[in-house]
Amino acid sequence: MNDTSNSNTTNQSTVAAFRILEEMATHAEPSRVTDLANALEMPRARIYRYLQTLVSLGYVRQDPVTERYRLTLKLFHLGQAIADATQLTSVARPIMAALRDAIGQTVTLSLPEPEGMRVMDIVRIETPVQIVTRPGALLPFRTSAQGKLALAFGRPELLAQVDVGELPERLAQEVAKARETGWAVAPEEALPGVNAISAPIFDIEGRFAATITIVGSVQDIKPEPAEAFVAAVTRAAREITADLGCMEYPV
Repeated sequence: MNDTSNSNTTNQSTVAAFRILEEMATHAEPSRVTDLANALEMPRARIYRYLQTLVSLGYVRQDPVTERYRLTLKLFHLGQAIADATQLTSVARPIMAALRDAIGQTVTLSLPEPEGMRVMDIVRIETPVQIVTRPGALLPFRTSAQGKLALAFGRPELLAQVDVGELPERLAQEVAKARETGWAVAPEEALPGVNAISAPIFDIEGRFAATITIVGSVQDIKPEPAEAFVAAVTRAAREITADLGCMEYPV
């Protein structure tokens, strides 16, 4: 009984919070607690509690002078990130499939996040031994081919928590090489028996946006990968980058 009651209360609170956000979005001017309470037919004290929570989460800001509330751009940026990821996936999917068919290896698409590289999409090759990485997996910056490219090309704010100046010497050399060549490998670093060769994708403004990666066993993808693999993955990265509107590949 208690679990059901708590769940219902949580659901009601979630609905109320979203109703407040939606109501505020319809007004160009900052909102008063009284106005929101009247519009939503909710007690002022309840509206105030939800607003304080939304302020603490960064979705709403209170003017210290007028004490009115307005939406921040956090929701906009969240929606933009979702839209960008959706566009990128739809652009990349056919190129990923073509790359898989051409080189006979699994291909992944990963996006940078503050804590690492998030695997967004996978186009698999059917083999007796399957690569266990799944969409949604978070790969570390320091021990993945995708992460090394983020260290090489990512924005400073993205990598604020990674002290690039204190990277181990070998990793620092690999990051420097990735910056120079436009690709990176990580033999048996993220997964035992698995190697990956990755190339960076850039958005319309030439900023690092994602990686496309060939993933396979270390028997198929050597620590020093075949030139055909390097050429195929970098060509795919350039093609996706061009489709995103970047006229000149930055590497």
